[in-house]
Amino acid sequence: MTFHNPEYLLGLLVLIPMVYWYLKELHHSDASLQISSHRNLGEFPRSLRVKLVNLPFFLRFVAVALLIVAIARPQSSNSWRTENTEGIDIMIAMDISGSMLAEDFRPNRLEASKTVANEFILSRPNDNIGLVLFAGKSFTQCPLTTDHAVLVNLFNSINYGMIEDGTAIGQGLANAVNRLKESTAKSKVVILLTDGDNNRGDIAPVSAGELAKALEIRVYTIGVGSYGKVNIPVQTPLGQQYQQIESAFDEKPLKEIAEMTGGQYFRATNNEKLRNIYAEIDQMEKTKINVREFNKKYEEYFVFALAALILLIAELLVRNVYLRKIP
Repeated sequence: MTFHNPEYLLGLLVLIPMVYWYLKELHHSDASLQISSHRNLGEFPRSLRVKLVNLPFFLRFVAVALLIVAIARPQSSNSWRTENTEGIDIMIAMDISGSMLAEDFRPNRLEASKTVANEFILSRPNDNIGLVLFAGKSFTQCPLTTDHAVLVNLFNSINYGMIEDGTAIGQGLANAVNRLKESTAKSKVVILLTDGDNNRGDIAPVSAGELAKALEIRVYTIGVGSYGKVNIPVQTPLGQQYQQIESAFDEKPLKEIAEMTGGQYFRATNNEKLRNIYAEIDQMEKTKINVREFNKKYEEYFVFALAALILLIAELLVRNVYLRKIP
């Protein structure tokens, strides 16, 4: 309930002097009678006429209040909205080779990449998102889906060793692009995350990038890894040992792929930078939502005015019929 002219509600203040005037008049109209004792007066019951002596004023008081509310034009409204959501189709292509176990990220590159990717997925409920994994080969872990709970569970199940070791960047990107080629979305995106050089597969990374360009798919490439030497766990006959490797890879093809497809290349050197990269991609690839709102108002003053009229008529009847004074 809203009011078209809420300023008229200030008229309710007139009820204060109205009450004051009535109480003052009531006090002046009291009759006095001198008696020796009023001890037995309480035993006499009060008549209905006496009990209703203040009813006319009460009816007028409420009637005036309702009239003021009616003048302020109370209105009820019926609102609704329609939304037209235009989502984005996104394939995440993630490297799960042995070098992703390096511990320059917490707890390692692979687990940090999984955690940040899950946060990204859950922040985009309107988008179709899928997952491609690659190491020595590539396969689709999850096709495009809006069931992000299932996708997150599949992300959490990723482990090193699911695919033979190696880094087939071109094949991983080509697989992700193939999953998007039939998409009818106006915006199609691949997020390619790797920490190594392409050393496996039959498809060169730049060739896969040219395929993405031809299909109007933007590719954001993320190079994962700090600079210098990093510790990486290796299995030996004596159990797990740590080995130091040089954290370096060829960033040139990743930059070329991003540039030719209209995307962008990022270098993540720690957990926080990786999280910031996904946040930046999230800002650049916004889902479009068109909202139309409708609002219909209904005048409700008639109900208040009618109630005030009924109360005024009731006051006149009570005052001039039931409580009529004998001249």
